[in-house]
Amino acid sequence: MILGIDTSLGTAVAVVEDDGVVRAEISSDDPLGHAEVIGSLLERALGEAALGPIGATSAPDAVAVTRVAVGMGPGPFTGLRVGIAAARAFALGRGIPVVPVVSHDAVALDVLLRDPFADVPRFGVVTDARRREFAYTVYDGLDDDGLPVRATEPALIPRDGIDERLAELGAQRRDAHAVSAAMIALVAARALAAGREIAPHDALYLRSPDVTPSAGPKRVGT
Repeated sequence: MILGIDTSLGTAVAVVEDDGVVRAEISSDDPLGHAEVIGSLLERALGEAALGPIGATSAPDAVAVTRVAVGMGPGPFTGLRVGIAAARAFALGRGIPVVPVVSHDAVALDVLLRDPFADVPRFGVVTDARRREFAYTVYDGLDDDGLPVRATEPALIPRDGIDERLAELGAQRRDAHAVSAAMIALVAARALAAGREIAPHDALYLRSPDVTPSAGPKRVGT
């Protein structure tokens, strides 16, 4: 099973079987407070996953998480690092690998799977990056591995410039206010099945954090 975690917008946790069956999915839409809720969401998701797939009436069974999929953004610095740190800590404690996923890929997969037989035109996933900016990524359907095809990599743009930019790229606008942790896990499952790495291991902050590390105390006489 795959534990999915994303904190690029709200906070979302899911447990998904390797074939995509969702065992549990819990989220908080609060764009702040990631650190306050991530622990309880993890506990609840793992507890619900033991009851079997969502909607099932089977007896509880063990939850054998073999990988942790985590959304690497784009997203704000503080929120992203909470989810990534939680994913790495959980994986380290269980001795299992972390699978990085571009958070916009999860949104794109959700869009493309709503009607798998539809010919979905090129579209741009747009999320709030704060500071009067949007983060966006443009997609062109699914590839042979069932993964969203990025026509552009994630980027930042001023809010009043997003529509013009998407028009230049010939993409419809798809605003996202949440990222599904189940879709994070499903993207990871498809990438693993194809033997592919599809995201960087470093967070996609897209801008520097608000606080920079101190250079340390000055030496006397310098």
